Amino acid sequence: MPSLASAPPLWLRDNCPCPDCRDPRNGQKLFQITELPAGLAVGTVQDATTEDGAPAREVVWTPDGHRSVYPETWLGAHLPGAPAAPGDGRTEDDKHLWDAAGLADRIPEADWAAYSADPAARADALEGVMRLGFVLLRGVPVRDRQVLDVARTFGFVRETNYGELFEVRVEADPNNLAFTGARITPHTDNPYRDPVPTLQLLHCLTNAARGGDSGLVDGFHAAALLRAEDPEAYDVLTRVPVPFAFADAHTDLRAHRPLIGTDPAGRIREIRFNNRSIGTLRRPAAILDAFYAAYRRFGELLLRPELQLDFRLTPGDCLIFDNTRLLHARTAFAESGDRHLQGAYADIDGLASTLAVLRRDLQEGAV
Repeated sequence: MPSLASAPPLWLRDNCPCPDCRDPRNGQKLFQITELPAGLAVGTVQDATTEDGAPAREVVWTPDGHRSVYPETWLGAHLPGAPAAPGDGRTEDDKHLWDAAGLADRIPEADWAAYSADPAARADALEGVMRLGFVLLRGVPVRDRQVLDVARTFGFVRETNYGELFEVRVEADPNNLAFTGARITPHTDNPYRDPVPTLQLLHCLTNAARGGDSGLVDGFHAAALLRAEDPEAYDVLTRVPVPFAFADAHTDLRAHRPLIGTDPAGRIREIRFNNRSIGTLRRPAAILDAFYAAYRRFGELLLRPELQLDFRLTPGDCLIFDNTRLLHARTAFAESGDRHLQGAYADIDGLASTLAVLRRDLQEGAV
């Protein structure tokens, strides 16, 4: 176990687990960082035990004499020098990146009846969304608004200007190309929204039209390929904010974000790619030249056949996917045919929370 001497005093004291520092009922801190004494330092350290008898170390602090008891298991997991902390599940480091060939024999699927009745089956399905970016539920009841019930099995519906749900079918006067029979190339939804909906659901009610097949591309994998093949283009797409916009008679939405979003450590965390929603960039000519060269390069890469997983949704299929990672597409279809999906948005933090509670309860035998 790393030495206690390696711990910065303010960090260690901020993590004191005693009931004077944390509410025993909920674990939340009862003090502000500004309330800790100036010149805080470890006074003495001795062996101790927790209330349940586990080995621990007791620290007496100067100058205030406060006593903190830290379980050795906690110290081993958290002291500087311990293994790196896991991420929040949202960056490329937490994912299994894939192309179509690599995923052909292990598409994450679940039967609705098992998903609904068995917590372990539900946890496995939700794990597919977190690790691979999607899951395909089979045998979901083919009825109006069922997609909302699916979303509520793991979180909360994100209502937007499209409503609680949206109808993906041909409309006489569409405000979006999605509501026509046109081919839709790989894209993420609602890049003009901040925050963007992180999950999307598409529930197939009927798909009897000629055409209208679906496709998915792992945007994290594509961005990682771009980084390896053309680092300069990748750098441009992580730095240059893009004006995304959507407007109709009742809505005017705008967000400025890069096509490839990274976290402070430089790890891929978000893809926003939608040619239908990109506005006019207003930057110096040199930046525009660099951006458009990189944008085209990434766009070409996303269209590589080996990256797109192709499939056809049939009635009762419900696709749940990470809208900040996966790009979805469809082939054109005959507008005279019958094709009707219902869609909804949700947020991945709710799904991640549901999954964590399911895994915890399964481990503890609570379900």
